[in-house]
Amino acid sequence: MGRYYIGVDVGTASVRAALVNSDGDILATASQPIQIWEPKPGYYEQSSEDVWAMCCKTVKAVTSKVNKEEIKGIGFDSTCSLVVLGKDGQPVTASPSGDANRNIVMWMDHRASHQADRINATKHRVLDYVGGIISPEMETPKLMWLKENLKMECWDKAEYFMELPDFLTWKATGSLSRSLCSVVCKWTYVLQPERPGEGSWSNDYFKQIGLEDLTEDNYRKIGNDFRMPGYQCGEGLSEHAAEDLGLRATLAVGTGIIDAHAGGIGVIGCQTEVTRHIPLGSRIAVISGTSACHMKMNKDPVFVPGVWGPFYNVMVPEFWTNEAGQTACGKLIDHIVETHPAYSEALQRAEKEGIHLSVYLNQLIQSMAEKQGLSHSAELTRDLHMWPDFHGNRSPLADSTLKGMISGLTLACGVEELACNHLATIQALAYGTKHILEALKAAGHQVEMMFMCGGLAKNSVYVQTHADVTGIPIMLPDQTESVLLGSAILGALASGDFNSIQDAMAKMCGAGKIVYPQEQCQDFHKRKYQVFLKMLEHQREYNKIMTH
Repeated sequence: MGRYYIGVDVGTASVRAALVNSDGDILATASQPIQIWEPKPGYYEQSSEDVWAMCCKTVKAVTSKVNKEEIKGIGFDSTCSLVVLGKDGQPVTASPSGDANRNIVMWMDHRASHQADRINATKHRVLDYVGGIISPEMETPKLMWLKENLKMECWDKAEYFMELPDFLTWKATGSLSRSLCSVVCKWTYVLQPERPGEGSWSNDYFKQIGLEDLTEDNYRKIGNDFRMPGYQCGEGLSEHAAEDLGLRATLAVGTGIIDAHAGGIGVIGCQTEVTRHIPLGSRIAVISGTSACHMKMNKDPVFVPGVWGPFYNVMVPEFWTNEAGQTACGKLIDHIVETHPAYSEALQRAEKEGIHLSVYLNQLIQSMAEKQGLSHSAELTRDLHMWPDFHGNRSPLADSTLKGMISGLTLACGVEELACNHLATIQALAYGTKHILEALKAAGHQVEMMFMCGGLAKNSVYVQTHADVTGIPIMLPDQTESVLLGSAILGALASGDFNSIQDAMAKMCGAGKIVYPQEQCQDFHKRKYQVFLKMLEHQREYNKIMTH
C-alpha cells in the first residue's frame, strides 16, 4: 500500500492539482483554466462554482490511476480572494453586473481603494499588523465597498463572507472553520503568542469602519472557529464532496492556506549540505508568479513599515511571518511583452524554434550582448530604466496609487527592442525585491539566502538577475511545483502521518541547486538601483506639481 496526498492550488487564472507521495515526489499534475471577469478597470471577479468545478476536474485527473484507499489526505491553497455566499451556501453577487455567479472579488481587485484610504485614516491599532497601511487587496476594504455599493444585491443577502481557501475546505467538508492564515493575514484578526491558538476580532475596529453588523452573533458571517493550516478540518470529506472529487468520504482534509504561504511551506525547508546550517529565521521564500510574495519568518515579532505582519502561527507553527510583495510580476512581464509591436514576430520565431517565448528572448539577450562585446548582458539596458508599479506598490511603500514608469524609449520597435524591454522589466522587479530586502533588514530581519519558487523561478534570467541585484544566493528546489507541494503537505499533516508541518517539510521538501551572484555586474546594478530610487522621487515630484 502506498501513501499519497493531494495538493490543490487555485491560482489567479487556473486550478492545479498534484498527487504527491510521502517523500515529496510529485507523481501527477493537472490544470484547468478558471473564468475571470473585468467589468470595469481595476475590477476582477470570479465564480466559486466554476472554481470548485475545476478543482473536481483536476483532482479526478491526478487520481485516476491510483487506489483511492492509498490517498490519505488533501490540502487546498488559493489566492486571497473574497467569496460571498447566501442562504444554503448559494452564490450571492459581488459584481455591479448583478450576476449571482460572479461572487468572488479577486485578490488583485482595487475597487476598494477609497475604502482602504478611509480605514488608514483611522490609524487603528490593528493596522500595526499590516505594515501600518491596509491594502485594497485585503478583505475589510472590500467588505466596506460591498456594503456601500451593493447593499441590497449583496450585503443584505449574504450569510457568509469567506476567504477562498476557507470556501474550498467548507465545500469539501461542510465545516465553517476558518484558517488562521486567512483571518490573521487578510481580515485583521489578531493572534498573540502568549495565548497559543487564541486571538480576537476587534469590535471597535469594525464599528469604526461601519461594519459593526459583522460583530453580531459572535461574528458568525466571517468566522469564530479558527484552525492552523494543515490541522484537520471538519470530519473529513463529506459524502457529496467525495462524489464530486472522485475520492472516498471522510478523507482527511487539511485546513487551507493562502497560495503564497503554501509556496513558502513547499520551498523554505529545501536542504543541501550548504544550506543545512541556515536556520529558518535567516531564510526568505520568494514565490514569483502573477504577483510575487516574499515570506520572511522569525522567532520574534518584527514590525516593518509597508510590509504585512508580523503574523503568528499562520504558516509554520511558533514562527512570526512577515509578508512583503509585488502586486504584479508575471502579469507585468506579459503586459510589456504582449503589447510591444514586435510581439507577434517574436512569438513566431520562438514557435519556429520550438521554445517558449521567454526562452527565446533570453537567448536573444545573450546573443545581442555578445555581438556588442559587452562584459555582461545586463548592460543592454544601460539607458533603459523602469519603475515597475503598474498596478501600485504593495511593499515596502504600500502605495496603491503609484504608476509604472519607463525611461529611455526610442522609435525603434523591433524584436531586439522587445528583448531589451523584457530584460529591463526583469531588472526592475529585481530592484523591487532589493527595496523590500533593505526594508526587512533595516527593521531587524536577517537574510542569508532566498528560496525561490513559482512560474518565474523557471526563468533563468529572472533568477540570476535577482541573485546579481541583491547579492544573495538563491536556492531553487529540485521539485519545481513548490506551491502544490505545500498544499499536499497540509493534507499529509491532516492525515496524521506527520506530527507537525516542520516534520513534513523535513521529509518532503527535498533538495535543490544554488544560484550564486555574479560579481562582474555588481557595480552596474548598484548604479541602476540608484536610478530606480530616483524614479520614485521623480514620480512623487510630478504628482506634487500636478496637484498644485
